[in-house]
Amino acid sequence: MPPFLTAPQATMTATLSDRIRARLEVVEEHVRRENAHDLPGIMTTFGRQAWYDDEPWGEHHNGRDAVLRYYEDLLVALPDLRIDIVHRLAAEDGVVLEVRISGTHLGSWRGLPPTGRRVEFPLCGLFKFDEEGKLAGERIYYDRGTVLHQVGLYHDPQSLPGRLETLLAHPVTVARSYVRKVTGPR
Repeated sequence: MPPFLTAPQATMTATLSDRIRARLEVVEEHVRRENAHDLPGIMTTFGRQAWYDDEPWGEHHNGRDAVLRYYEDLLVALPDLRIDIVHRLAAEDGVVLEVRISGTHLGSWRGLPPTGRRVEFPLCGLFKFDEEGKLAGERIYYDRGTVLHQVGLYHDPQSLPGRLETLLAHPVTVARSYVRKVTGPR
């Protein structure tokens, strides 16, 4: 025991440290199951009241059935999904992972037929826990534009394909912008 801690403080610290370590182990097992495409195993890492938030799309999946459907769709869209952990941060309130997602878009995703294109992008995941030490939920953040670009739905607006795409997809917006440019700010 460090000399600056009293016996009760050392016990509290060890308990907190053990709880943090256990939470990190649950999250790492969760990622192992995701990489194995083990849907039943993924679901065993969640507690009774599961939730999954995909923030770039504003999606909030509440309940085990909704979380299960989210993962079913993901594993169909990216049947070779791979998640590589870059950094971990475990604390009393939860665990944060910085990961690298990769895979090939070989299944329908958000109404888009398979493009056969590879995706690879960074993602940050925040994991919260229930009173039993299982995952209460996961909230993910990533750049949606990068993913859309990689599957061929988005082009840089400054490139020729991007300019054409903008002109074709948003003629009213482009026309208003041109009028503002010609007439000056109001």
